[in-house]
Amino acid sequence: MVSLKGVFNHTAILTFPPPSSYTLTLVTIHNMNIEEEANGDLFDIEINVSDPEKVGDGMNAYMAYRVTTKTSLSMFHKNEFSVKRRFSDFLGLHSKLATKYMHIGYIVPPAPEKSIVGMTKVKVGKEDSSSTEFVEKRRAALERYLQRTVKHPTLLQDPDLRQFLESSELPRAVNTQALSGAGILRMVNKAADAVNKMTIKMNESDAWFEEKQQQFENLDQQLRKLHASVEALVCHRKELSANTAAFAKSAAMLGNSEDHTALSRALSQLAEVEEKIDQLHQEQAFADFYVFSELLGDYIRLIAAVKGVFDHRMKCWQKWQDAQVTLQKKREAEAKLQLANKPDKLQQAKDEIKEWETKVQQGEKDFEQISKTIRKEVGRFEKERVKDFKTVIIEYLESLVQTQQQLIKYWEAFLPEAKAIA
Repeated sequence: MVSLKGVFNHTAILTFPPPSSYTLTLVTIHNMNIEEEANGDLFDIEINVSDPEKVGDGMNAYMAYRVTTKTSLSMFHKNEFSVKRRFSDFLGLHSKLATKYMHIGYIVPPAPEKSIVGMTKVKVGKEDSSSTEFVEKRRAALERYLQRTVKHPTLLQDPDLRQFLESSELPRAVNTQALSGAGILRMVNKAADAVNKMTIKMNESDAWFEEKQQQFENLDQQLRKLHASVEALVCHRKELSANTAAFAKSAAMLGNSEDHTALSRALSQLAEVEEKIDQLHQEQAFADFYVFSELLGDYIRLIAAVKGVFDHRMKCWQKWQDAQVTLQKKREAEAKLQLANKPDKLQQAKDEIKEWETKVQQGEKDFEQISKTIRKEVGRFEKERVKDFKTVIIEYLESLVQTQQQLIKYWEAFLPEAKAIA
C-alpha cells in the first residue's frame, strides 16, 4: 500500500431560517475581530479529519470520522478537542450554512459529493483497493471542506459550525439527499432558471459584475478541461504502473531461465529496478490525483457556489424591481380613487403605498448590500484561489522532481551491472 502521508497537506472548503438581527449583529461585531486576526496572520485554527471507522453492518452501516480541532481562538472552550461525525453530519452543516448565508452574498464552500457506488461497497464489507481508496478520498475531501469553511471569517462565527466542531452529540441531519456537490449544482441551476424566468430582464450597469461573471464562466470551462486531462493522466500512470510490474515479472522469469551468469544477474537486477519504478509510478499517480486533481474538482464546485451568489444578487434585484412595479400600480390605483371620489377607500390605498415604499427602499438597500458583500467575497475567493494553486503547483512539481531524481538513482545504480555483462 502506498503511503499518503504528506500528500494532503494542501488546503482543502443548504438550511435553516436566516439568523435574527441580533445574531447578525453579534456575527458582524465578532467578524471584525476575526478579520483583524486573519489579516495579522493570527488566524489560528487547524482542522484534521482522521480515523474513518465503519459503524454497524449491512446497508445500515455508515462511516464515522474523527474531527480534531486545534486553535487558540477565544471563541472555543478548549485549545484542542475531537468529536465523531458521520458524512450526513457534514452535509447537514453545509445545509445550515448555505441557507443562512448564500442568499445574502456569502460564498459557502460546498460539501463533498455523495457516491452511492463507493459507499455501497463499504457497507457490504467488500475489502478491495477501490473501497480503501474511496474511504481515503472522502476523508481528505471532508478535511479540505472543513478547512475552507473555518477560514471564512463569517462562517467561523456561526453557532452551527461551532456546535459541529465542539458538541459530542448532534441532532441527526435529515433530507441530505440533495446536499452533495451534485445537489449544489442542481440548486445553482434552479436559481439560474429562476433568473432566466425573471419578468424584468436585468441590464447590468456595473461593469465589474459583468466582467466577473464572464471571468468565472471562462474559468469554469478551463478548469473542467484541465480536470479531465489530469484524470486521464492518473489513468495513464496507473496503466504504466501495471505494465511496469508486468515487465518486471517477465524480466525476472527470463533471468531465472538464463544460463549466462552475468546476464542472468543483470536481468534479475533489472526486474528489481522495474519493481521499484512500478512503486514510483503508483506514488506519482496518487500525487496526480490527491494533490492536483482533487484541487481542480474542489474549485469546480466552488465556482458553482460563486455563480450561485451572483444568481441570488439578480433575484434580489428582481425583488426590488417587482416592488417598484407594485408601488407604481398602487399609486395609479390611488389616483383613480381620487378621481372617482371614493374617500372611504383612499386611506387604505395610502397605507398600501406607504407599505410598498418601505419595501422598495428595503429592496434597494438589500441589493446594494448583497452587491457589496459579493465584491468582498470574490476578492477573498481570488486571494485564496491564487494561494491554493501556488501551494499545490509547487507541491506537485516537487513530487515530479523527486520521482525523476529517484528514477535516475535507480538507473545509475543498475548501469554498472549492465556493463559487467561479458
